[in-house]
Amino acid sequence: MPRPARRQPAPSPAALLRHGFLIAVALFTVLPFVWMLSAAAKTSGEILQGGLSLLPGHPGTLIENLARVFAEVPLGLYMANGVFVCTAILALQLLIAIPCAYALAKLRFKGRGPLFGLVLLGLLVPVQVTALPIYVLCYVSGLTNSYWALVLPFVASAFGIFLFRQFFVTLPDSVLEAARLDGLGETEIVWRIAAPAARPAIAAFSIFSVIFHWNDLFWPLIVITDQTVATPPLGIVFFRNQEAGEDFAALMAASVVVTAPMVLVFLLTQRRFVEGIALSPFRK
Repeated sequence: MPRPARRQPAPSPAALLRHGFLIAVALFTVLPFVWMLSAAAKTSGEILQGGLSLLPGHPGTLIENLARVFAEVPLGLYMANGVFVCTAILALQLLIAIPCAYALAKLRFKGRGPLFGLVLLGLLVPVQVTALPIYVLCYVSGLTNSYWALVLPFVASAFGIFLFRQFFVTLPDSVLEAARLDGLGETEIVWRIAAPAARPAIAAFSIFSVIFHWNDLFWPLIVITDQTVATPPLGIVFFRNQEAGEDFAALMAASVVVTAPMVLVFLLTQRRFVEGIALSPFRK
């Protein structure tokens, strides 16, 4: 005879309260995105009406707003600039951070401790603190209004070095010793053994890096005045200042276009992201 199904115990009041709190926080977090999508499907007059209504207007309004955005400003160029800048920054960050992290985790050399201390210090310094001297350096070097000004200041990532170093600490030394006995040099060990083993951490860091630099407005607003090299957030600022005027519906439609790729990227890679964070032990 088949066994009767077990009755699941009723959730405790504490569990209900905890889940209710998490659901409320999730709804509060998602609300701005829902309102942005709703506003993109309305006319400016409907947006400026009294009250906060999440119901869109005519179904074709969103398409009309999107068509007007792409017709009035080179939003496709801004998106392509964002893809190029984020890809270049991420590639250079990985090229620098992975060998540095491996050296701090697995090689014994004089000054390793103070160097790791400088990495930790770099985590504590906000980007805004170093913006002025870096801008002066870019201006003196003639790099303003160029992709170089958007990429070079971010190629050395203290967070990336820290994250990968914490992951490489867990690699068994016996595996590395076996690789050295097989004749592999340290550079080959980094890229043929350490880096493939750190794929979860690389995936997590890649999501952090791409989302941060795609959404970054502070630094492009300082070094870029030419629309031909503008990133998506800066492009929306140009659109708002020069083309959109008070057309908030078109502005919200442009925001939807800029935000959608990052939302899709995170939804498609969230498993890797969580795995990378969970498998990266924060050890000394």
